[in-house]
Amino acid sequence: MRDPRVTTLADLLIGHSCQLKAGDKVLIEAFDLPDDQLVCRLIEAATQRGAAPFVLWKRNAVQRALYQHSTADDLKLAGELERIGMERMDAYIGIRGAANSTEMSDVPAEQLDLYQQHWWKPVADIRLKRRWVVLRYPTPAMAQSAQMSTEAFEDYYFDVCTADYAQMAVDQEPLRKRMLAADRVHVKGPGTDLQFSIQGIGVVPCNGRRNIPDGEVYTAPVRDSVNGVVTYNTPSLYQGTIFNNVSFEFRDGQIVKAECANATDRLNNILDSDDGARYLGEWSLGCNNRVRKPMLDTLFDEKIGGSFHLTPGNAYETADNGNRSRVHWDLVCIQTPEYGGGEVWFDGEMIRKDGRFLPNDLQPLNAGLE
Repeated sequence: MRDPRVTTLADLLIGHSCQLKAGDKVLIEAFDLPDDQLVCRLIEAATQRGAAPFVLWKRNAVQRALYQHSTADDLKLAGELERIGMERMDAYIGIRGAANSTEMSDVPAEQLDLYQQHWWKPVADIRLKRRWVVLRYPTPAMAQSAQMSTEAFEDYYFDVCTADYAQMAVDQEPLRKRMLAADRVHVKGPGTDLQFSIQGIGVVPCNGRRNIPDGEVYTAPVRDSVNGVVTYNTPSLYQGTIFNNVSFEFRDGQIVKAECANATDRLNNILDSDDGARYLGEWSLGCNNRVRKPMLDTLFDEKIGGSFHLTPGNAYETADNGNRSRVHWDLVCIQTPEYGGGEVWFDGEMIRKDGRFLPNDLQPLNAGLE
């Protein structure tokens, strides 16, 4: 039986996110999906517009075996094959389910690094120049991470993912303008006292074009301008490891000290991946007030209303500070009162306090907050 919510989501991805038109070629890449409903609806929606869909269907257990046992040359060839395919595409839709969210936890770090270097990054460099969107898909494992029943999580998922992104774009515009005009940013909170410049860097409002769910406005710090400390209060799952209470100390843009509650050695190994991994590539304010608590999934957690994420690694060309790395790790800090509060200042003006925007022109971004 067709689920009308899946059809609605497929139409959103094809029409709003990728804006497919006749003659376009779109790659649909699916990981660990529990069923084929969404992929089939995407194929139908794409062909109805005269576009040509292509499908890669992957299993994370198979990917794990490849990452564990492949040589560097093997991974280079796999990356080359996918890169050649991506070069032929006009758009990309990546759907990531998860039968086991920690499937990669026992893959040696050096093997994951080879994958990042020789497979993921060459393909991603091409994909980011296309129309693209990535999303999760509801599974029992995701429901468990969210501490919800499977049925309740599915309802939550479709409600969050099919938000009114057109209205979100309108509400984000004043924040985009303020960020474009700003120079100095000061972020304060428990374990956080950080200053940096965003002057001259692009600002991108995100409202369903690249991520589903969506709801953030991002830029990047001027590469060498970051000084102070930041402590992230949201657990992060990265390369198969869950990191808790990550904290960084910055000096002139570089992470000079990195710690976490459970895996400091692994944390520093990631930051030593290349020269750019200890510098920042993104800073973003989350503003999707339908997403209220972390669930160990970055695509959801980084959109939490009242949060920010500050990202070691590669900068996007749309908000480019020049930093390059095969790492791009969105780490999240929630600043609502139940998570300890916090402040965001632009050029001496407090813009947000305890997760709520203060200026009159930013009040629509508080809609849905209690």
